[in-house]
Amino acid sequence: MDEITLTGLRVFGRHGVYDEERRDGQYFVVDFTLRFDTRRAGRTDDVAETVHYGEAAERIAEIVSGEPVNLLETLAERIAAALLDFSPAEQVRVTVHKPDAPIALPFADVAVTIERDRARA
Repeated sequence: MDEITLTGLRVFGRHGVYDEERRDGQYFVVDFTLRFDTRRAGRTDDVAETVHYGEAAERIAEIVSGEPVNLLETLAERIAAALLDFSPAEQVRVTVHKPDAPIALPFADVAVTIERDRARA
């Protein structure tokens, strides 16, 4: 199966368990991979036969900047569902990074990665 991947989409949001996370907000970083057959797009050279990744990025940005949730898992689920709804993808892999998570020890990143497919959506 073919893949389209976008990495490092940075969007401001107000997600988290703590009041200050929702009040102050922070940046989240999203990576996604869509898996589907791109042969038709390759033959026709027509963007309508594939995924317009700019539009996918805009949809993800709406979700991340929208209604706050407590968990990265919930945010990742919403993004995965939107990508499956928006695109011809049969499978999607979504990683949501929270590089400024309120952890009292030094760390580089915290992230949740999920994989979903249309057959079980």
